Amino acid sequence: MNIAASTKTNSGKDRGAVALRAAVNIMEKWQATSKQIESVLRISRSTYVRAKDEQRALSLDSDQMERISLVLNIHASLRTIFDNPENVYGFPSMPNDNAFFDGRPPLDIMAGGSFIQLYETFRRIDVLRGAQW
Repeated sequence: MNIAASTKTNSGKDRGAVALRAAVNIMEKWQATSKQIESVLRISRSTYVRAKDEQRALSLDSDQMERISLVLNIHASLRTIFDNPENVYGFPSMPNDNAFFDGRPPLDIMAGGSFIQLYETFRRIDVLRGAQW
């Protein structure tokens, strides 16, 4: 699922807003703080607050849309790997001894703010499901 398409039209802004709300909702279920959500998605505090208002259209750039897409894809991978909601939503906050994570929770790595850290976190989680497309 790649939602990084252009968001120049009103319907594109609406799709971007819906996608952002979905990503924020998922990350909140991961127990991410507002600062972590803002860092991972590269959004301002005001955009984070506006995302809570379903009546507001939001303008997002392509980097933000790619980040949202990765969060949604991480969530999809976790739903494939795990049967229970506790693991689907708890895994990102759990310490991970994989060499890439070095004992840190995936959410901590993603919250570093780097697109590469977010992408590499997605890759490490996606491989757990066998990366079957």
